[in-house]
Amino acid sequence: MLQIDHAAPAFSLPDAEMENVKLADYKGKQHVVLYFYPRDNTPGCTLEAIEFSDMEEDFIKLKTAVLGVSRDDCMSHAAFRDKHGLAVRLLADTEGTVCNKYGVWQEKEKDGVKKMGIVRSTFIIDKSGILRHALYGITAKGHAAEVLKLIKAL
Repeated sequence: MLQIDHAAPAFSLPDAEMENVKLADYKGKQHVVLYFYPRDNTPGCTLEAIEFSDMEEDFIKLKTAVLGVSRDDCMSHAAFRDKHGLAVRLLADTEGTVCNKYGVWQEKEKDGVKKMGIVRSTFIIDKSGILRHALYGITAKGHAAEVLKLIKAL
C-alpha cells in the first residue's frame, strides 16, 4: 500500500504520441494528478477525461499536470483523445507495471464474475514528488472538481 507523505513511485510511460513521460520530468516544476481509469471510450472514463479536460486552465494556473493512465495502447489513447477533444495527457501502461506500483490493479466483481481490472483511482503528487493524496474507487462524475479543491489546499 502506498504511503501518504512519502515519495510517489517513479514511472516512465508512453503517451498518445508515443513520447515517454516520466514522473521525474515534473519534479520541482509542477504538481501531478495521476488518475487511473479502466478503459478508453467507456461512459465513466469518457466523462472523467472530459471533466479534467474542461478544467485544464484551472489546473494550469495551479501549476498542475493531469495525466490519465490505463492499460490501453498509445493508438487507442490517440483515438480517444481526438474523438472527445481531450486536453489531458493519456499514458499507456499496457504491461500494467505502473498499475501494480500504485495498487490499482485489483480483483473486481461484476454480475457475479470476478476478474482483474483497474480500480478507478487518483493520486496527487506535489512538486517535490511526494504523494499527498491516494483516492481509490472514486466516482467519475464531479471528481475533477474535487481534485482541484485538493490541489488548491496544497
